Amino acid sequence: MADIGIMGGTFDPIHNGHLMLARQAYQEYNLDKIWFMPSRNPPHKKDHTVTDAALRCHMVQLAISEYPEFQLSDFEIHREGNTYTAETLRLLHIQYPNHRFFFIIGADSLYEIEEWFHPELVLKQAVILVAGREYSGNIRSMDEQISYLKQKYPSDIRLLHCQEMNISSKELRKMAAEKKEISHEVPGSVAQYIKQNGLYQESF
Repeated sequence: MADIGIMGGTFDPIHNGHLMLARQAYQEYNLDKIWFMPSRNPPHKKDHTVTDAALRCHMVQLAISEYPEFQLSDFEIHREGNTYTAETLRLLHIQYPNHRFFFIIGADSLYEIEEWFHPELVLKQAVILVAGREYSGNIRSMDEQISYLKQKYPSDIRLLHCQEMNISSKELRKMAAEKKEISHEVPGSVAQYIKQNGLYQESF
């Protein structure tokens, strides 16, 4: 049996915030591995064209190459149709029945999780590790939101105590399109790969 952290997302591109969150989860909850799992066809990403999966996977591999506790998982890439977290977790439990899964999310996802496909199945099938930062626009504090979800659904939700990273992949795509330097927000190898392959050059 192993305790496996799951870092899901499009990673378009992967950035230092993703790595920081994964390192914190690995250390704070004594996990055995962190699997970075790029999604193939995320149903909620309709505001832009998602970069080809092979390119995103390569960027993830570059970013995590120096961390033996991290590994790339193509589990979602080879699935057809939309990749829903509830279904991914169900299939992971079938393929790896002896593992315990810890699903790592940002604070914004904790407030949006009831909008996900079958949130009750997501919360049931994994320990949820959430980056603990407050969002002033929400009606509940972080602790109140966790308490609300625990009362409504069978769930195990735990905080990750890490600093806030004010950067997003969307902002990085925009910066790259505007020829701005992004090497301070992503691993150097990823910044070089984006530049060499002319990624994110479409106008915003």
